Amino acid sequence: MTPGRRSTAAGDPTFVGETVRQRRARSGRSAGLSRARRGGVTGAAALLGVAALVVSAVPAGAATGDDTPPPAPGEVVPGQRTATPALVDDIRERAPAAGSAADAARAYLAAERDRYRIANPVRDLEPAGTVRGDGGRETVRLRQEHRGVPVLGGQYVVRMEKGDDGRRVVTGTSGKYFTGLRTGTAAEVDDALAIERAVDAVRADLDAEDFTAFAKTDEDGAPLTGTSHGLVVLPAGAGVLTRHITVRGTRAAGGEPVLREVYIDAHAGYPVLQYSGIKTFGTPRTAGAGKAAGRAARAADPTGSGVKLDGRSVELQVRQDEVQGTYALRDHSRIQNDYGDFLGTWDARGLGVTDVAGVWPPELPLFTSPTPAFGSEATEAGAVDAHWAAGQVYDYFKNRHGRDSLDGRGMSVHSLVGVSDGGQPYVNAFWDGQKMVYGNGDAEYLPLSAGLDVVGHEMTHGVIDHSADLVYAGQSGALNEALADYFGNAIETDVYGVSMDDPTASLLGERLCRARPAGECAFRDLNDGRTTAKSFLGVGFGTDSGGVHLNSTIFSGALWDVREDLGARLADRIVYRALTEYLTPLDGFTQGRDAVIAAAKDLGVAGQDLTAVQRAFNAHGIVPNWELALGVDSDTLLERVNTTDTRLGAGGDWWAASSSDEAGTEPYSVWAGRTDGTGRLKLMSPNDGRYHVNPATDGKTVVWQAHGSNGIDILARPLAGGPVKVLAHHRSIGRALDVDGDVVAYAYNNHGGRAAIAYVSLKDPANKVSRGGGTYHRATWPSVSDGKLVFQNWRRVAHQYESSTRVIDIATGEESVVQIAAPGTSLGPTAVAGGRAYWLLDEIDGNGVTALRRAGLDGSDVTDLSPETGPQALNVSHVTASDGAVTMVARTPDTVLRNESLSKLWQFPTDGDGLRRGRVSCNRGEQLSAAAAPGTRVVWLDATTGTSEVVTRARPSGRCD
Repeated sequence: MTPGRRSTAAGDPTFVGETVRQRRARSGRSAGLSRARRGGVTGAAALLGVAALVVSAVPAGAATGDDTPPPAPGEVVPGQRTATPALVDDIRERAPAAGSAADAARAYLAAERDRYRIANPVRDLEPAGTVRGDGGRETVRLRQEHRGVPVLGGQYVVRMEKGDDGRRVVTGTSGKYFTGLRTGTAAEVDDALAIERAVDAVRADLDAEDFTAFAKTDEDGAPLTGTSHGLVVLPAGAGVLTRHITVRGTRAAGGEPVLREVYIDAHAGYPVLQYSGIKTFGTPRTAGAGKAAGRAARAADPTGSGVKLDGRSVELQVRQDEVQGTYALRDHSRIQNDYGDFLGTWDARGLGVTDVAGVWPPELPLFTSPTPAFGSEATEAGAVDAHWAAGQVYDYFKNRHGRDSLDGRGMSVHSLVGVSDGGQPYVNAFWDGQKMVYGNGDAEYLPLSAGLDVVGHEMTHGVIDHSADLVYAGQSGALNEALADYFGNAIETDVYGVSMDDPTASLLGERLCRARPAGECAFRDLNDGRTTAKSFLGVGFGTDSGGVHLNSTIFSGALWDVREDLGARLADRIVYRALTEYLTPLDGFTQGRDAVIAAAKDLGVAGQDLTAVQRAFNAHGIVPNWELALGVDSDTLLERVNTTDTRLGAGGDWWAASSSDEAGTEPYSVWAGRTDGTGRLKLMSPNDGRYHVNPATDGKTVVWQAHGSNGIDILARPLAGGPVKVLAHHRSIGRALDVDGDVVAYAYNNHGGRAAIAYVSLKDPANKVSRGGGTYHRATWPSVSDGKLVFQNWRRVAHQYESSTRVIDIATGEESVVQIAAPGTSLGPTAVAGGRAYWLLDEIDGNGVTALRRAGLDGSDVTDLSPETGPQALNVSHVTASDGAVTMVARTPDTVLRNESLSKLWQFPTDGDGLRRGRVSCNRGEQLSAAAAPGTRVVWLDATTGTSEVVTRARPSGRCD
């Protein structure tokens, strides 16, 4: 029985399922070898995966209703665990006569029900736009609804053209229609509760990423706020009904903007999916506005001029204010419609990135000049570059592909320049769904609009949003980034006349450096040689939205190879057609390959040229089932966890984890197993529709959190069997939870989000002891062992705030201070074992590293195992300890997104120092949620293979070369 699919009654102490070894034997694979992956994303893998359904694919081919049977399709790619094919290509089948293209497309799918298995296309497919091309081509996008509720990523495309008799002929179809959806659409969670839970989830995620936010009050920055977009069905298994919430605000620590898309289970109120809503250009490789009221009759606009940051003088399309006499960077020459749309460049100097992300700043002015010749002020702000480049990108899509602006229908193009990061330099750029935002640069980098490839990249995100609408998470997000990189670079090479064999042609952002060579300055290189087998990095959605930048050059590299082999014009046509007529929101690398190859065939590419396209993808490892090639050096305890925002526990010879069913469609359950992989898994939680998460165990008892629509319970159950006991109930719970013997300690938040801790007895849970939770007194990150509880305390003392690491003797209730932190120090997660306390701290604001400190429980023998300065410094985010070893989750303090900068596990002997640390595992992906078992054994969540799995090692690997 698969974890998550069970029929045990609540409270039954039942061991269920196969042993791990039995499962491996059945599958023909041993520990350390990877399994087949479906979707290639972590965290909420099944929710964004392409194989989330329970119905097998069926052969294509069915009667059309004509006397003559239709020709067999040239190619049919079955949908992964859905009855609807992912791709049907090279066909010519008549569509039923209908007025609109969308009506004809839906009527065709209904007539071909035996092939497409879409029961009622008129009811369940909402028209989402039609693109018309040369030769009478029509590409219709249809968005899936389930019982009237939108389905995330459910989109099907029908490609047609007009026959000689004027009737429509279908030439192909592609996309994802999820045939296995059965969920009801009656929500138990209203918008208000969903927004509250979404804000709590984002706050908890930010705190987990950066514990320095702990001591910040709600008044230290703009509070997080949520906006509901209504019900959405996530296409996992039978479907998960959610409320889609957008959370906006500012991080308390660092001041960066927050724009997250969060999906809250509409029955239990648990956040089942969360990813970024800001599409950034990326990190260096080293250290709307309302529409005008219409087009007024007036004299032709003047042509202005300006000097770009590279010293080149360029013409600028501007408009004169007839009242004030000034000239604005407002181009009406390219977009001409009755709505007054235009290309505008706006002066955002003095605004921080948090002021503009996802919102339109009030009273934002266009960049102006007293004369048509814009001077040095416009140059230095990057306004000249932004305005000129936006025009070049518009012209490329218009002249090369016949596309009128980003949406294909003449929408305004808004560029904001001069944006800072809270008064500090901002070396990045992004598209937020309505506009482009360009950072002001720093001493090393010019303002980001100085890169034509950067402008092309960000504007292409707008094109993607209005075509394939690739979800910005996991593989679909990496595909989104890859296409933006491809077109950004393609536009720059064409405008500047750069040859494809020029070494700089494949570089992005190489023109932004003020002094260093292009190769050192570039953000990415499309010829970096990355492949799926050697370079793919599995990460959770909390890291780079699931690897959207980390893995993008694997796919963009293949596209760039195609451009080098086939030439710019043909390659660009192929990629553009794949984007606008084949790809759909949840497509990954394999579907991207299929789309490009099909688009090439559609354009008449054959023979050696078609072989070159296929060869480009093969060279980058993008082949069917490429995920099978990803290996690990750890032993797998639980496959395809399919959960998000939940941690592991370990103690004695047992581990505990939260898992859903394989499709990720059921609420999460808590399972326990032996750390050596023997024996059967044990289901600990009741099957009651709530989300059971964040378990902890001492090898005798498992405790965890149960999230439901009426609040969150702390539950406990003996491993030996027995009923589930309710220990506490709260509105909001932190992730920290620990158990040792009779004592359970946990973190919670009161109304207002103020942090507190509590500990209770398993025998007498009503006798709760709390610390913190007040405006001037907060506490968090408790850990307990051998009758001692260690936590972090923050309180106001004599008009100053004091942070300290403290210990409570459970038997006596006596509280003592292990160490008072230096003023301004942030304190993080704790661990306690073998009579020692371990904790994280950050004494130096903004240096990108944190320290791991150890001390005796009486405050003696204070030692930094991982220092905050020097060559050994790391950014530590979590710590766990046993009597034999202490393990930390840490990243290298490097702004470059690569394997070495992902979270990895490092281990020390408890009696050693930082010079004796070693890597627990050399797995290539992200390693999170470490839980210490006896000795040097560690259990953790590993994302190397593209989906989260519970894995273990009995001893550290040491060095990873």
